[in-house]
Amino acid sequence: MTRFCLSLAALALATIALPAGPANAASPDGTWLSEAGDVKMKVAPCGGAICSHIEWLKEPNENGKPKVDKHNADESKRSRPVMGSAIILGMKPDGADKWSGQVYNAEDGKTYSGSFTLTGANKADLKGCVAFICKSKGWTRSQ
Repeated sequence: MTRFCLSLAALALATIALPAGPANAASPDGTWLSEAGDVKMKVAPCGGAICSHIEWLKEPNENGKPKVDKHNADESKRSRPVMGSAIILGMKPDGADKWSGQVYNAEDGKTYSGSFTLTGANKADLKGCVAFICKSKGWTRSQ
């Protein structure tokens, strides 16, 4: 009977110690290099979410000048530099190792619904979707 009570007490303590919500096994914070090796983005917490911005471009200039956000839907932002532009816009936790929210693509100037998912300690997938059509890009943690 004593063993049974001790086992029951241990089970109760283990249950109380479990986290209340989805836990992230790894942090998305840091610098990430695109699978093509042409862009680095810096991911960091922002409020209760994650955000990112372009930190490095393999080809930062166009016609001898810094690349600008020329395709932005907001005409007033078309002359701002692409370097420093946001990519991940306030994605909130959406399960273990996944964040969902908005993704900005400077290549076409559009914002998409999307997600950032850690697929390993140093690998991630950034997905952007319109209706049922989605595109993904792989990223590797960088220094």
